[in-house]
Amino acid sequence: MVTNLGCLIIYLIIIGDVLCGNESGGTLQLGVLQEWFGIQWWNSRAYVILFVVLFVMLPLVFLPHMNSLRHSSAISILLAVVFIAISSAMAIYAFWKGKTQNMRLLPDFANQVSIFDLFTTVPVLVTGFGFHVNIHPIRSELSRPSDMSYAVRISLAISIAIYFSIGFFGYMLFGESIMSDILVNFDQNSDSAIGQLVNNTVRLSYAMHLALVFPVINFSLRTNIDELLFAKKPVLAKDKSRFTILTCLLLALTYTIAIVIPNIWYFFQFLGSTTVVCLSFIFPGAIVLRDVHGISRRKDKVMAILVIIMAILTSMIAIATNLWTVG
Repeated sequence: MVTNLGCLIIYLIIIGDVLCGNESGGTLQLGVLQEWFGIQWWNSRAYVILFVVLFVMLPLVFLPHMNSLRHSSAISILLAVVFIAISSAMAIYAFWKGKTQNMRLLPDFANQVSIFDLFTTVPVLVTGFGFHVNIHPIRSELSRPSDMSYAVRISLAISIAIYFSIGFFGYMLFGESIMSDILVNFDQNSDSAIGQLVNNTVRLSYAMHLALVFPVINFSLRTNIDELLFAKKPVLAKDKSRFTILTCLLLALTYTIAIVIPNIWYFFQFLGSTTVVCLSFIFPGAIVLRDVHGISRRKDKVMAILVIIMAILTSMIAIATNLWTVG
């Protein structure tokens, strides 16, 4: 529940960055709406995200079944592919013209960067693959539950391809100036109207992708909270009043936190160092060690112990490094 709520907040923050811009290190990055209409009261982060929540996300999160989101989910994947295709083409074109940024294979430890700072990237990587909490609600609505194993493999392959492409071509484009939210980097002014149109298309396509993925994560979060608080009540989809109240409360909470803390880095670090590590490494390792069905071999248990130890050590180092940096 904590992981899903944090990811929903991250989605809203990124959408706000795209539409309303962001300020980091004293540098103001303009959003799409600010580039088009200038800085106005109505295109500030609070009003724009509220508009998106009410008129884009609210109708989708009110759908009672995961199966109802299949079309919006398909569109979201298509938008992610569009984002990758355009950003990759931009990077290749910049490389052809000799305009790409300098790229390093190793960190620059000479500029107040220690080897412990490398551990702060681990939570981000772990968070990217920590969405298997949606497997059970999706599997329960499949006509053939056995197809879930193929769906998981395909999803992992698509995720790896998307993350690798965005990371590689994004770093090729922006180099050391790359932001924690890469979409903010696409605010740069282009020499032509076509170039500016491409930049805006890249940002808007991925922002819309996140808006359409939002209801899928929200579905799992809402279901788990309902089962925790109302275990003896009827199924949530059949109780319209409980369904409506819980949906509105979760959406309002997500919106409020996204406005109060408009920085995705804090959420990535917190989730990736705590709940996602538990879901991805510590709990699976514990299941292998417990071995209820007596199927774990000695090699499996040794591997589980190593995974748990490495996950705990990495998380502790990442948390300590972030606290030291902030302090």
